[in-house]
Amino acid sequence: MTSPSLVATPGALALAREVLQIEAQAVAALADRIDGDFSHAVDLLLACTGRVVVSGVGKSGHIARKIAATLASTGTPSMFVHAAEAAHGDLGMITRDDVLLALSYSGEGDELLTILPIAKRQGTPLIAITGNSTSALAKLADVHIDVRVEKEACPLNLAPTSSTTAMLAMGDALAIACLDARGFGPEDFARAHPGGALGRKLLTYVRDVMRTDAQIPIVGIGASVMDALHEITRKQIGVTAVVDASGKLAGIFTDGDLRRLLERVGDVRDIEVSGVMTRDPLTISPDSLAAEAAQLMEQRRKNVLLAVDQSGQLVGAMSMPDLLAAKVI
Repeated sequence: MTSPSLVATPGALALAREVLQIEAQAVAALADRIDGDFSHAVDLLLACTGRVVVSGVGKSGHIARKIAATLASTGTPSMFVHAAEAAHGDLGMITRDDVLLALSYSGEGDELLTILPIAKRQGTPLIAITGNSTSALAKLADVHIDVRVEKEACPLNLAPTSSTTAMLAMGDALAIACLDARGFGPEDFARAHPGGALGRKLLTYVRDVMRTDAQIPIVGIGASVMDALHEITRKQIGVTAVVDASGKLAGIFTDGDLRRLLERVGDVRDIEVSGVMTRDPLTISPDSLAAEAAQLMEQRRKNVLLAVDQSGQLVGAMSMPDLLAAKVI
């Protein structure tokens, strides 16, 4: 028997929009609750000499796991511990040097309430994020952050939706407040994400990508156009650098320059490259980020960029394919 096909109805689309509106309103309402308790929580996180242990169960546990990951990637050492597992041995992971960040919307979850007195007894500071300021969890906490919502986005007002979104947003607010207080910058973030695209953009320098030594297309300033043509052909990036006797960059000659020259004069065999090259070509320092080189090349519509040191010595060359191969772009 074939089951009937299901399609989204206009009512479903309207409900989806309502869900987003309700959750957006729930998050916006949190801004008015950024007060002294929030500041105290940030102070505890910054003062932590161990790790921030984030814990919860159910949907709150999923949010706690994400908050722990966000804290860790933004400069605050953190880990997730499931409250139920903590009650069966994992509580040994939590020390007095840590800070416990506990999430429970009701604030009455048995699993958390089982482990919290033990953590408190050993002197572990407790930050609670709940939707109930009179709950047992809120009363046990050194700091309570209120994330109550007017209603869940679920039409039944049952499934955790607005409440979990509010918890997640508040966790992000804590993480970013700590990031700012620590002076955590783009390079710090990149070091925590070396395998990602952002890490490559922020940790890859021109010197890591550029062609060097014999790989650089290069001719002397007294070379002929034909010499330049042979060098362009050998190195296969469409240009050759032109340097003076001391190795300083004097200009650049491209295959486009060659085509235009052929159209203008025809026979180029007796022409010196110094008379037809582009002087003062676009260059970059080898110590610049490769992402900056890519941006410069895109802005100036160049396929090749030459790298020079502080004295003007030619030290490298890179092409757009080189940047693509390095996954910078």
